[in-house]
Amino acid sequence: MSTPGKNLEGAVKTANGVELNGVLLQPITEQCNGCDRIRTFEGQEFCSSYAIPSKKWTLGRCNFATHIKVEVVAKAKVNPLKASKRAAKGR
Repeated sequence: MSTPGKNLEGAVKTANGVELNGVLLQPITEQCNGCDRIRTFEGQEFCSSYAIPSKKWTLGRCNFATHIKVEVVAKAKVNPLKASKRAAKGR
C-alpha cells in the first residue's frame, strides 16, 4: 500500500538491484504489508526508512512499522504516601 507521489526519488535500477544514494535497497517482506513507509519503484515495493527490511523483523517486530500498534503496559504503582507529599509540595 504505497502512496502515489511518494516514490523513491533519485533511485536507480542496477544489475544488483535498486540503488538510492549509494545504498542497495531490498524489497519489503510480508510483515511489512500495510506499513505507511512502503514506496514503489518500477513495480517493486521498498521501505523508505530501512534498506534491508527483512533484518528489522529478525528479532521480533520492526521498530519502524506504522501498521503495528504497541500495547501500553500498565503504569508502575506509585506509593500513595509519596504521591500525596508531592501533590502538597506542588510538583
